[in-house]
Amino acid sequence: MTVISFVRKHLTRPLQLLCVAGLMTLPSQNANAQNLIRDAELEHSLTQLATPILNAAGLSPARVKIIILNDRSLNAFIIDTRHIFIHSGLITRMEDPSMLQAVIAHEAAHIANGHISRRLANMRSSRTAAGFGLLLSAVVAAAGSPEAASGIALGSAGSAQRVLFAHTRGEESSADQSGARFMANAGVDPEAMVRVLDLLHGQEVLSAGRQDPYARTHPLSADRRRQVRGYAAAYSGGNDITPAAQYWFDRSRAKLSSFTGNSRQTLRRLRNLRGSDVTETVLLQRAIALHRQANTRKAIANIDALITARPNDPYYHELKGQILLESRDPAGAVRSYRRAADILPNQPLILAGYGRSLLAADTRSSLASAKTVLERSYAHDPRQPRMLRDLALVYSKTGNPGLASLVTAERFALTGNMRNAKIHAQRAADQLPRGSQGWNRAQDVLRTTQ
Repeated sequence: MTVISFVRKHLTRPLQLLCVAGLMTLPSQNANAQNLIRDAELEHSLTQLATPILNAAGLSPARVKIIILNDRSLNAFIIDTRHIFIHSGLITRMEDPSMLQAVIAHEAAHIANGHISRRLANMRSSRTAAGFGLLLSAVVAAAGSPEAASGIALGSAGSAQRVLFAHTRGEESSADQSGARFMANAGVDPEAMVRVLDLLHGQEVLSAGRQDPYARTHPLSADRRRQVRGYAAAYSGGNDITPAAQYWFDRSRAKLSSFTGNSRQTLRRLRNLRGSDVTETVLLQRAIALHRQANTRKAIANIDALITARPNDPYYHELKGQILLESRDPAGAVRSYRRAADILPNQPLILAGYGRSLLAADTRSSLASAKTVLERSYAHDPRQPRMLRDLALVYSKTGNPGLASLVTAERFALTGNMRNAKIHAQRAADQLPRGSQGWNRAQDVLRTTQ
């Protein structure tokens, strides 16, 4: 599990006076930074919960991605038609999967109803690494407190925030009604939307500095709450939560809370559990908390118990690989990541971890294998800064300076550092054959940095 950590910094062009980013592993060392969490298991879990909702909304689950921001406050929002951003704090506060699906349904309704189409009309396409970097920079600049948006060229902090993702009361009512309908059509009880608003009740009477961001981007009036109760009553079908939804919700919340919460408190809370109380999620939480306490032996014992129970679960093998790699056992990490990749061969984040472990092994054969694996990861998802850093290092070590400069340029573009992106893209363009695929990718970065 990795976190892309964003720090605020001015750039030089309209709509690019946003911020730049770096990559770090959990736990975050910068309490003031917005962080983007990338994790194969979490993304799979959220996809499982979102798919029936997105299908009901007429949206493609393959095109609309759920992205987690490592932020303890409660918020969810959109700023384009391809991504739904949810704060980790909101996920961990949800009491059951239907409440999280209610959040997803509401944001999906903003997309389906066209509420975002008139905003950020000049934002470059998020399909490229550089374009997605601009998108993420916008999120970081405006997702938190008003001060966080001080670098945006769209105007004052408050107006920038409104332009990026604040919704009118009319849009909120429309999204609530459509979201409730999507939930009912997906077999999810819309009453969960009422419980989400009840959780947030009282936010609007707080001063702006004490409010969760949700209250600043989604009006929470008493009239809105009454309307949502009406929508829930109209569409409610009394549907039960499916075992699959409950399972993936429990796993995602357990993993997220264990990586972002206090590991000592986690271990203290789980210390006296015995017998049937030691559930799958308890073992998962223990493994992560023990790893964060540098108790590798006990962490591996817990993850091995999970693997024994679910030998073909790729995410448990992946987690074991991460623990071993971060505990300076690259050979063991290679074996675990290889097993995860054998089970799920096209998962880009698993492939990225596998390639990282091969790179850490640092032999001639492992570097050759790392190049192949990381290129496969890139082919499936080029928007991974850490993978791009590893791939650049592999290219450098194997005598491909032009490609090393290219993926370094893409990494800087993805993380918003357009100055360095331009420098490395020009180096790549000078070294790669004119008209080649790599040369064309370098031109894409150069166009974005103009």
